[in-house]
Amino acid sequence: MKKSFDVVVIGTGEAGSAVAMQCRAAGQKVAIVDSRPFGGTCGLRGCDPKKVLVGAAEIIDRKRRMEGRGVAGDLRIDWPELIRFKATFTDPFPRQREDGFVQAGVEPFHGRARFLDQRSIEVGEAMLDGAHVVVAVGAWPTRLGIQGEHHLTRSDQFLDLQELPRRIAFVGGGYIGFEFGHIAARAGAAVTILHQGARPLKHFDQDLVARLVERTRDVGIDVRTGTKVTGVERASGNFKVTALTDSGPEVFEADMVVHAAGRAPEVDDLDLSAAGVEFDRRGIRVNGHLQSVSNPAVYAAGDAANSGGLPETPLAQYEGGLVAHNIVEGNQRTADYLGMASVVYSIPALGAVGMTEEEAHAKGLTFTVNQADTSSWYSARRVAEPASMYKILIEKGSGKILGAHLLGPEADEFANVFALAIRADVRADALKHALFVYPTQASNMAGML
Repeated sequence: MKKSFDVVVIGTGEAGSAVAMQCRAAGQKVAIVDSRPFGGTCGLRGCDPKKVLVGAAEIIDRKRRMEGRGVAGDLRIDWPELIRFKATFTDPFPRQREDGFVQAGVEPFHGRARFLDQRSIEVGEAMLDGAHVVVAVGAWPTRLGIQGEHHLTRSDQFLDLQELPRRIAFVGGGYIGFEFGHIAARAGAAVTILHQGARPLKHFDQDLVARLVERTRDVGIDVRTGTKVTGVERASGNFKVTALTDSGPEVFEADMVVHAAGRAPEVDDLDLSAAGVEFDRRGIRVNGHLQSVSNPAVYAAGDAANSGGLPETPLAQYEGGLVAHNIVEGNQRTADYLGMASVVYSIPALGAVGMTEEEAHAKGLTFTVNQADTSSWYSARRVAEPASMYKILIEKGSGKILGAHLLGPEADEFANVFALAIRADVRADALKHALFVYPTQASNMAGML
């Protein structure tokens, strides 16, 4: 079966969905393909279900912090019940998303896509020819090349656990290790995070990361840096994790070992070479319009694109919309990642917007750094949060906010305020005198700037 379309989209996550729906709204004939249930990582295997679990863990942590401060009584997470609640969000989603495509006139196809030539893909017995093909397949756990790698539990599998193991080891100290580690610890598991490098969460401000690591250890999570996992072995009903440390080999025992060592664009089996599409470990190589540098019929968005953007849901949506515009109107828009925000949903949350000090120095910028421990500020004291800090980078002369780094209560929402300010080029002085509602995190800005 051969069918022709104006646009063929591979991937039904936020990037792919944005492309498909916007191109269809502009009158394009659109097909969309996915080998997994429709909905993508965020809605099914990432942000949304994770945040449901984070919400429960935050309740437990806040109750513990407030003990002796007017809050008393027992409280615990019922893990099976929590997973059932999570499923009320994820289970209906694939059908809802596919129905949305059908109602909009986007033709859905189920199966793994494989390029046949520059503009055609094969999906099962169907061959789809597109004037444009958009790759928005997302990312998948990167291969580690260690012995016993098949024993590792993926993050999507963790989100479906019907029972929480007693001891959990996370291989890697990035988003997944810290977010899922904090959830599991609040649910009663003994958690170990094994990180190969000297510094976890390397894309975040390291002063704030150091404080988060202290807080993480204070709640009983064993954070090991400089620990390179070399193998995982099943033994006597559990697992032995072998690792190399500065002091020599070490073995860790766990009932589950979770892959938390990064993700890579899931493009290896698309046969991109058949389409003449260049790619590397960061994804499909694209120009500023998110168009393949080697095949103008192909665009890429989200985690599949080596675009310089962060692996974030809002960025995937943004890139999907940009690709749709460039397909419909011609290459008129280029990607602009000014003021990208990112958050680690640990407890407390760690947020970052804009540049780190290292990045600002690398660009040769002259700036001041405003920073402080805010655990004694009202916003932290009222919820008894001991880990609360900020660091703001302000360019000398212009007063531009170059970067904002936040640790503490509501750091995720507060990061959005700074993202908007940087994106809209609102200067520090203007924000300092803004009349925000008090008492909120935003009203703390006057003291930060």
